[in-house]
Amino acid sequence: MSLAGDILLGGSLRAKEREEHTDESVKTASKLNWLRAGVLGANDGIVSTAGVVVGVAAADPQNNIAIFTAGMAAVVAGAISMAAGEYVSVSTQKDTEQALVHKERVRLDKDPEGELAGLVKVYEAKGLSPKTARRVAVEYSQIDPVAAQVEARYAIDSEKFVNPWNAAFSSAISFILGAVLPMLAILLFPPEAKFVATFILTVVALGLAGYTSAWLSQAPRLRAVIRVIMGGALAMLITGAVGHLVGLSL
Repeated sequence: MSLAGDILLGGSLRAKEREEHTDESVKTASKLNWLRAGVLGANDGIVSTAGVVVGVAAADPQNNIAIFTAGMAAVVAGAISMAAGEYVSVSTQKDTEQALVHKERVRLDKDPEGELAGLVKVYEAKGLSPKTARRVAVEYSQIDPVAAQVEARYAIDSEKFVNPWNAAFSSAISFILGAVLPMLAILLFPPEAKFVATFILTVVALGLAGYTSAWLSQAPRLRAVIRVIMGGALAMLITGAVGHLVGLSL
């Protein structure tokens, strides 16, 4: 094979490898976005719903209708709020990424050599030698100059972006699923066992949510579990105390 053929073949293989790597990175980012929204939604569903139903039950443990009504209102409002918050947050991220890609396209149209020189400096800052940095920058720029710039500078893909609808849906569904356990516990157990049963089951659910979150992010498991459990337990204790005081004053 000729030298020109070797160069073309090498460029083609590098382009294919880069495309596969980019696709895998995008898929991983999308998956992590779903999982993050899901874990956060479940955690909020557990804590906020448990806090509401425990507070109402502390005021009147016999009134299951009031407990159910307050719990359902908390679930619906919380799920909608979580979905809306995730949609706005991820949409803002998507808009920012698209703006950065557009900015790099404009810069490349105006000053391609200057952008190439800037890309070389980016790779040098990452530890490559000037010669290697220039070679990498040139080869990536020959494949896709815009992608080369935004991936090196901002670690984003130039064509595929996060989906705000996926994050919103995942967050809302997980919030509802997380709220089911404290709702069932506070309604199904007898009045004398409501608080203890709800507290124990909620703490277990929070521990599982904290462990899952730490496992997904490869963070220390025990620390995450303790942090989540302490926050949820404190919320239930405070709302229960407030509800009890209100019940005494009525």
